[in-house]
Amino acid sequence: MDKGRRSFQDFSAGFDLGVRPLKAARPLHVCRLAVSCLSFLTMHFESNRVYHLYNRGNDKQKVFFNRENYLYFLRKVRKEWLPYADILAYCLMPNHFHFILVANEAGCHYIVLGAKETHLQILSKVIGKTLSSYTQAINKQQNHAGNLFQKKTKAKCICKNDPVSVQDPYLLACAHYIHLNPQAANLASIETDWEFSSSKDYAGIRNGTLCNKELLFEISGMKKEDFVYDEANEKEVTSRLF
Repeated sequence: MDKGRRSFQDFSAGFDLGVRPLKAARPLHVCRLAVSCLSFLTMHFESNRVYHLYNRGNDKQKVFFNRENYLYFLRKVRKEWLPYADILAYCLMPNHFHFILVANEAGCHYIVLGAKETHLQILSKVIGKTLSSYTQAINKQQNHAGNLFQKKTKAKCICKNDPVSVQDPYLLACAHYIHLNPQAANLASIETDWEFSSSKDYAGIRNGTLCNKELLFEISGMKKEDFVYDEANEKEVTSRLF
């Protein structure tokens, strides 16, 4: 397993990963909280929990216009999100995105302004900044102004049990559901034909490193060869994903 990546032992033992917690004596100083980031106050994360994170274009507009847009967004996610969360699966679509992730303890700390703790968590702030800076880049590319994404990015806890336990196939079913988005939208004949999701990585076609595949398999109790979509679970998966 890559250095810095969590195993199931980390997952079940409190994530003692050498991440130094934020101390009250050394608050995280933030000079400005952009208005675009304040909308992310609705996101709340707890460590050790699995979340389905998603957003789409404002008025259902496109958010990815070419291949480089997709890759640029994924580079930003790798650089900006991975210090605060493990990504288990993802799918980027022309007008929306899906991520399944697990926040770590550092990502769940609340930002402190001066001596006062805010209601904004570090991971929520980081996600907001990613979308804000990506929006600026795309607006410049498209000679456009205004919001690119809907104001509220949603993060729904998809833990079937509390806490998440092994041998729960629901997490894997959720990953299959988001991987099937391109096929359902007639963008690909099969899910592994779509470049901008983790489907290729789980199928062994590509050796991507953005996702912590080992963690997904371990907390779902499944193996690589078991990564087969169960159509019978589709209705339940949809109801719990959103």
